Amino acid sequence: MSQRVWMKRALMLVFVATVAACGRGGGNVTVDDSTSPQQIIELADAEVAKRRFRQAGDLFLEVERLYPYTVEAEYAVIQAAKAYQADKKRIESRSAAQRYIDYYPAGEYAALAHYLVALSYYDQIVDVGRDQENTFQALQALRIVLERFPDSEYATLAEPKFTTALNQLAGKEMDVGRYYLKHGQFAAAIGRFKAVVEEYGETPHRPEALHRLVEANLSLGLNAEAGRAVAMLIAEYPDSTWTAAAQRLIR
Repeated sequence: MSQRVWMKRALMLVFVATVAACGRGGGNVTVDDSTSPQQIIELADAEVAKRRFRQAGDLFLEVERLYPYTVEAEYAVIQAAKAYQADKKRIESRSAAQRYIDYYPAGEYAALAHYLVALSYYDQIVDVGRDQENTFQALQALRIVLERFPDSEYATLAEPKFTTALNQLAGKEMDVGRYYLKHGQFAAAIGRFKAVVEEYGETPHRPEALHRLVEANLSLGLNAEAGRAVAMLIAEYPDSTWTAAAQRLIR
């Protein structure tokens, strides 16, 4: 078979596959500047109704491309971010939400945009044994929602996620601190445990962090520092098993 005949057949197969995809409704909807913003939004909404969220997001962004700085564009950009998030396209969702924040910082949907940025990071939080960059980014974005939009519905949604992200970061500090403690790197361990106590506030890791401070400080002969950690445990967690264990250590 000659190369020319082979290429013709290959092109024909591509054509047939494309037509078949369009026949199944999987092809992209084409819009241009003759399509009104409202018509594009209606097309995108129809894609959302069919749960074709990525296609919907792409269509919503066409409104902003063809009709920038309009009321419809502002609405469409945030709808694109929502659609991408529904399709778990987190980078695309974050990009659209950040675009809204950049162009409409005081817009009607600013709280939602910040929440979607946070959600794009939060949904990628991994266990404490791995890198926690997404957790850190989620925490910062959730903090913005809580501080700038405290009366919004998104602050209500953000609050438990903020607590979870904070606990996750404290858990990572504990994980690293335990490693240092196990390998006799007591000063490094103290730094991690002090961070949990002083920087992360009231988390489930705090009692253990205080106990580990007792353990690490005693290992370095810093009895006064160990005593202060025990005193904090007694005052804050009198009935905790960590308090009882720390008291045994100091005795």
